[in-house]
Amino acid sequence: MKKYMVDARGKQCPVPVVETKKMLAQMAESDIVETLVDNAIAVQNLEKMAKQKQLECSWEQQDEHTYRVFIKAEGAVDEAGEETAECIPCQPVSEKTGNTIVVLSSDCMGEGDEVLGRALMKGFIYALTSQEELPDTVIMYNRGARLPVEGSESLEDLKLLESQGVEILTCGTCLNHYGLTEKLSVGSVTNMYVICEKMLQAEKVVKL
Repeated sequence: MKKYMVDARGKQCPVPVVETKKMLAQMAESDIVETLVDNAIAVQNLEKMAKQKQLECSWEQQDEHTYRVFIKAEGAVDEAGEETAECIPCQPVSEKTGNTIVVLSSDCMGEGDEVLGRALMKGFIYALTSQEELPDTVIMYNRGARLPVEGSESLEDLKLLESQGVEILTCGTCLNHYGLTEKLSVGSVTNMYVICEKMLQAEKVVKL
């Protein structure tokens, strides 16, 4: 049995969960990952993730700003593999049946405090990079055009999505309006006709 460490203190949701899931994917049966976080909400999120994966989880509070969460990888890899092998011949439920598009119309997620909104959007795009089933296309327009440009906090995550095969499109009119045309650093410029066409043809559109 080996023990692994993930220090996620100071990192916003969903980083602690994503980094712990990545570590679990590399671990052998009976190995344990200890994740350090600095708030009770992060502990709850890790507990929920472990419960979904049917993994043993425990935690303790070390001090006012440090929580230690322990997750045991017992049976996680083998059980998942066996279940998938049994299901594939008769019911390929994991296969995508249609086009999925994510539309980002702002650099903020939700309404209200803009600082919080930008942090939430950054967290959403980061979480998107770690999904087992990625969207086919990410479309950005209006204030969302600020996301794929030089200096954006989400730029590297958008580049990662593109490297994983996700099409990244940004409204050219919007880039021009904000004076960002020359700063586009990932994906390609598109127009409203293409945006309209892709949204109408998609089986699923997720709009933020």
